[in-house]
Parts: sequence; C-alpha cells; structure tokens
Amino acid sequence: MSTVPSRREPAPAGPVPADHAACLPTGEVARRLGVSPVTLRSWERRYGIGPAQRDEGRHRRWSATDVARLETMCELTARGLPPAEAARLAVHPGPGRLTALLRSEPTSGAAEAPPRPLEEEATRRRVRGLIRAADRLDAPTLQELLADTLDLWGVEAAWDEVIGPMLRAAGRRWATVGEPYIEVEHFLSWHVAAELHRRACPVPRRGPVTLLAAVPGEDHTLPLDALAATLTGRGTAFRMLGSSVPPPALAQALQRLGPAAVVLWSQTRTTAAPNLAAHLLNIPFGVAGARHRPLLLLAGPGWRGVKVPDQAVLPPSLRAAADRIASTRGVREPSKGAPATKN
Repeated sequence: MSTVPSRREPAPAGPVPADHAACLPTGEVARRLGVSPVTLRSWERRYGIGPAQRDEGRHRRWSATDVARLETMCELTARGLPPAEAARLAVHPGPGRLTALLRSEPTSGAAEAPPRPLEEEATRRRVRGLIRAADRLDAPTLQELLADTLDLWGVEAAWDEVIGPMLRAAGRRWATVGEPYIEVEHFLSWHVAAELHRRACPVPRRGPVTLLAAVPGEDHTLPLDALAATLTGRGTAFRMLGSSVPPPALAQALQRLGPAAVVLWSQTRTTAAPNLAAHLLNIPFGVAGARHRPLLLLAGPGWRGVKVPDQAVLPPSLRAAADRIASTRGVREPSKGAPATKN
C-alpha cells in the first residue's frame, strides 16, 4: 500500500529571470498544471485569480508568483474546497489557514493505520475533489487523491461511499453534457482501475478459489476490480477473467478450477444472461460420485428484474458479495434436477 505523498511541487520551470520575457503564456501554464486554458480563463473571470500583467496584445502573461497561486488553487479544489474559497485563500491566505488545509491529509503511515470511519461531509468533499481533478485531466492530483482515499478508508468503504458515488456522478454528467465529456469519463475510469489493480494481488491458493468474470458483451468491470481488491485484503484467493468472457471459456475455467464461488457481473439488463447462469449451475466438476457445483453470485444492476435461477445469490453491494464469499466453505452439493428460476 502506498503512503500519501506530500503536497505536489510545481513543475520545474528552470531559472526564471525577473523580466517580462520570463512570464509564461496561458497555454504553457495550462500544460504545466494539467488544466485547460478555458479553466484558467474561467478562474480569472469568476474569482479574479489571473495574471499580474499582459503584453501589448492583451495576451495573458503568468509570472512565477501567478503560477504558484494557480497551483495552490488546484491543490485546494482537489481537496474539496469550493473554487471561490480556494481562490480567496490562494490570493490572500490567512495566517496558518492555508498551511493547515494543505496538510490536512496524512502524509505517512496511512497504509499501516486502520481504515477511518467515514463522515458524510468528508466523503462529499472527497467526491467533489476527485471530480474536479478529473475535469481538469489533472492526473497527478487524481492519482494522489484516489490512493489516499483507498488507504484512508479501505477498499470496501471507499468504493461504497466515495468511488462508486463519484463514478455515478460522472455518468450523470456525461448523460447531460454528452460527447465532450467522454474523455473525462475514460480518464477517470482508467485511474480508478489502475489504483484498484495495485491492490488486487494474487493470494496463495489454500483450497477452492473464487472465479470473477463479466458476462459476454459486458465491458464495464470496475466493480469486479474493486471486489478483487477487497478479496485480496481479506486474504481470499481469486482468479479474474475480466470483461466479456465467452460462455465456453467460463465453463472451461469452472471445470479446471473447481471454484467455491463464481461471481458473474452484469452492468446493464441488456447483458444479463440468465441462461448462462443456469448453464453454469448445471456444469459438474469433481470426481465421479462426488460432483459439486459452486456458489453462484449474480452481481451488478443488470440482473435486477431478470428471472434468474433460484440457487443464484444476488448480492446488493460489494461488501455483501465479499461477506457471502467469506461464508462459503469449500463447495456445495448440487440439488437434484434442473435449477428453478426466480425473479
């Protein structure tokens, strides 16, 4: 587990002379900070956090002091402060107030400390900070905040209270804004997946494992990544097959591994596959005379309202899925006859 780095240092700009030629244009400043030029112009217009000078053509020229204020603005908004308050503190920091805010998150020992209880206001601020960093395509800040969130609260609570709500908020914004927001959603998803993958490590197999897979046609697998990281934290062995797994590959993996549990993920109802679920429950494995079948968990919103086999479990949350897997010991004896179905 990583510790949370201290406040990011400004991108090195090399020796900066004091004359006008040393000042930077808006495009260069935006590249160094990882924000868009439109964001910088918006901050200047709304909050007065702009450059101290312009050239004869009225183009903005940012000095080292101006850039330092912008870096502070980025840091504070990423920590959840409203932009107006962040701008005010960046321009006129109160005695000790700015330092306290920038040091408000732990910088060491977070990986060893037990997860903290979540407070509603803290989670709301963290969600806002993550979304603002994603909106700016600010990769260093986003990665730092995601790592800190997972270290501070643990994978299960962080997913349920921060990362899940953040992804849903991003999805709603994409539905409202449309195509111009796609790059932000992809950027955010990639960084979430990267942090979860860092925490999803192979656990030595001591008995049957849990098999994780998405149904055919399902490419949204971040919740499966979160479950894999959760199982790692609980010391439960798993095997991840990932997105859109063909039915023959699922059947083959089930027969080869003899898992105690199978988690089949569906994000949307169009990808839910109740026939596949029933088929998996009817695949025998084990030696003749001692056939078994795994616990089948149908996870994700795609299964809601779909007629599924009675033997399947529909976990309502990531934590519930992990708890159900933890309660499974070995494999279960199959019932006689074809599996019934339930709504």
